Formats: sequence, structure tokens, C-alpha cells
Amino acid sequence: MSQAIAQTPATFPVLGIPLHLLENYAAWLAARLRQHQGGHVVTLNAEMAMQAEKTPELAQVIRQAELVIPDGAGVVLYLKLYGHHVQRSPGIELAEALIQDLGHQGQGHSVFFFGAAPGVADKAAQVWQHRLPNLAIAGSQHGFLSQEDQPAFRQTLQALQPSLILVGLGVPRQEYWIAEHRALCPHAIWIGVGGSLDIWAGTKERAPKWLREHHLEWVYRLYQEPWRWRRMLALPHFAWKALLARIRH
Repeated sequence: MSQAIAQTPATFPVLGIPLHLLENYAAWLAARLRQHQGGHVVTLNAEMAMQAEKTPELAQVIRQAELVIPDGAGVVLYLKLYGHHVQRSPGIELAEALIQDLGHQGQGHSVFFFGAAPGVADKAAQVWQHRLPNLAIAGSQHGFLSQEDQPAFRQTLQALQPSLILVGLGVPRQEYWIAEHRALCPHAIWIGVGGSLDIWAGTKERAPKWLREHHLEWVYRLYQEPWRWRRMLALPHFAWKALLARIRH
């Protein structure tokens, strides 16, 4: 067993949610993939942390995950207040690193794309297949399944046993869905990837690099989806709670 697998990452609480501290999340997960050790990955940002604080069910799902990474700039700032200097690890970049790793491993590992509107997951799979001809794609499925279609989909997923399952159903629906269904593929890495499928498929664009580097990706998302403004109110609330928590600490 490799050292990356043997060692359990240290954690630090972000508003009561344990976040794992690693220098390279992708390498740790890639090692688990090679060892056929599954797990649920949560990409924590300020909005999700605030939801978890108000929703015990969501907090419990996150606490049960094998890996919780700092996806948002607010979470990185929170950690910095306590002396933990970590790099932001966007879920889309983590997923891309694992896909590329699978594409170079050859036989024995596959990826499944699930979520988004009809046609999006299929297109995302096609894009990745074009980029990495050796990538084994187990399948793809949109996220608008009817109640009648869900049992057949679960059976298909269980039969395929992909190594990496990327679930784009939005927060917190994707976290609940993974927690409920991860037993279908116990050796798989499950990641909630939000709108990443749309970006890979080309139906949406990611923020320019300079915005991402200055922790302003949320501004671009608000520009693209102005209906998010109510949800974005969680950001200043999170920042205020982070400062209060630090002062009390």
C-alpha cells in the first residue's frame, strides 16, 4: 500500500465542517484509484459551508466524505486566518486531473458522467474522448431522470462499476445523491462537480484565468447567472462569521 493511501489527511474545521489538508489532492485520489479504494469527495465553498451550518443532514453527509477540499476562495481565506496556507482546489480542476490520470492508465479504469440537462453529459464525454483517445468512458446520463427511469439507471451504474463517477446535479442535491447511492459502486471515487459538465460540453464558459487567480470566479458566475444573487449573499455572511470565529478563538 502506498504512503498516500496509508496516511489519513489531517483536518481543520471550517464552521464545524472538517476540511482535509493536503498539498496535492489529485495525487492522493489518484493513488486511491490505483488501489481501487473508493470515496466521496466534497468540494467545499463558503455557500455550502453556510448551508451545512443550517442543515444538519447536509453537514452529516459532508462529515462522512473521505475527502473535503477547499473549492472556494472564502474557505481558503478562513484557513489562512488560522495559519493554514493552502491552495484553492476547484472541483473542476481536480476532476480534470483525475480524468487525465485515467486516460493515461489504460485498461482497468473508467469514468462515468452524470447530471446536467439532456445532451450535456453525452457531449462532455465526447469532448473528453476526443482529448484522450485512450480514456475508458463507462457511460453518460443526464440528470433529469424520471422516477420510473431511476431504478434502471441504478442497475446500469452498478453493472458498469466505473472507477470515477462525476455527478453534476448542483449543491446540495449532488451530495445527497452520492451519499445515498455510493454503495452501488463501493470502489469508485464519487465527486460532485456542479456545473463542470456544462463547461466541458461547451454550453457554459468558465471565468477567465485572471479572475480565477484573483479569487473572483464567483463574480463571473453571478454575471452568467444573475438569479444566483440571493445565494451569493452567503459570501459576506460567511466572511463575517469567519472573522468572529477567529476573534473568539
